[in-house]
Amino acid sequence: MRIRPYIPSKDYEYVSNWIDNERTHALWCANRLPYPMTQKFFHDFLEKNAVEWTETAYVATEDSGQPIGFFCYSVNTEDNIGFLKFIMVDNTKRRKGYGTEMIKLALQYAFQITGAKAVQLNVFLENTAARQCYEKAGFTERTVEKNTFAYQDELWSRCNMIASR
Repeated sequence: MRIRPYIPSKDYEYVSNWIDNERTHALWCANRLPYPMTQKFFHDFLEKNAVEWTETAYVATEDSGQPIGFFCYSVNTEDNIGFLKFIMVDNTKRRKGYGTEMIKLALQYAFQITGAKAVQLNVFLENTAARQCYEKAGFTERTVEKNTFAYQDELWSRCNMIASR
């Protein structure tokens, strides 16, 4: 597996097919993007986050070059802590270790290339599979905010996790 910058004209067709239902979409982006997602809105959103947060989008690829994962990463230069967001894996690859491997590569990049002293992310407590993936990659729970997001008739809690060098 490798990671590389997201190429809009090449990668959107893959990424857009990995979330195929409204609940998974909400777990992924907390409805910051409309469902179903459109290419224009997605790319405008990525551009806005790049400008506002110096956030960069990446894909993880198999050795063949086929995209199998996606995430965004930024580092706060004031406290030297990185942040991972919008993490997703090809739905045909989930629960097979691809996500853990991708997150480990993202951490390696964050620590070795960007010099971050730690990396954090947020995940809904209800997203058990994602939380387990992040724990396997080296993240630990830092804080939990109860009932922060409403999805249909449910209230989800947000967990902040951190991995240190």
